[in-house]
Amino acid sequence: MRARTRDRARHGVAAVAVVLLPALTLTGCGSGGSDRGAQTGTLTVLAASSLTEAFTTLARDFEHDHPGTHVRLSFDSSATLAEQVDQGAPADVLATADQETMRTVVDAGSTAGPPTVFATNHLVLAVPRGDPAHIRRFRDIARPGVEYVVCVASAPCGKLAAKVLAASGITAEPASEEVDVKAVLTKVRLDEADAGLVYASDIVTAGNQVEKVDVPTAHQNLNTYPVAALSGAAKPALARAWVELVTSPTGRKVLAHDGFGAP
Repeated sequence: MRARTRDRARHGVAAVAVVLLPALTLTGCGSGGSDRGAQTGTLTVLAASSLTEAFTTLARDFEHDHPGTHVRLSFDSSATLAEQVDQGAPADVLATADQETMRTVVDAGSTAGPPTVFATNHLVLAVPRGDPAHIRRFRDIARPGVEYVVCVASAPCGKLAAKVLAASGITAEPASEEVDVKAVLTKVRLDEADAGLVYASDIVTAGNQVEKVDVPTAHQNLNTYPVAALSGAAKPALARAWVELVTSPTGRKVLAHDGFGAP
């Protein structure tokens, strides 16, 4: 087993990485909705990190259907994003990786209406290419010397990891807890951990960078993803149109392509 420093320190809140997406043309998709063209400018969407690839694709489609509009996507842990919204951070839409986190935003009066569930996800075990630790089954992460990583407990992926570990009877502690699921995936991809619990969608979008080991209890433990326009939205019509796109057949097709389940 490779020598590796065991990082058991809990990670703090990471700075939000904002990606500015230029207006691009993507033919063959349409968001629809009565708000099309009602507003232009910048639409700010806060989304769970596991939605990075799917929402980036949808942003291109949205910009094509709404000339003069730019979608600014900010991805982070759902808990971090919810806290930002409740503290008054400027944003138009929020999409989280679980309903519990979204509920804190709803209870604070920060959504413009009830959230809509648009996808589901489950956990799988990611291992580095070539599987150097020879992890063939999920319970192999409990072997002495195996270092696996999970999300921090406040993140939806961390809460779900605790459920599947308990359901599988695994009591071995993780080597570290990462701020979000993309951080877990990065550790595995760089061979800085023997394995990591990530979403099924992350395995799909990672391609051949990692390998997958199924989690036996995963399909009995799902996360549901809600999206909502925010009450403080600077572009409320665009916010409603974004929610329409995400929940439309076009949105569901993109999400399914990236490994998400139906709501």
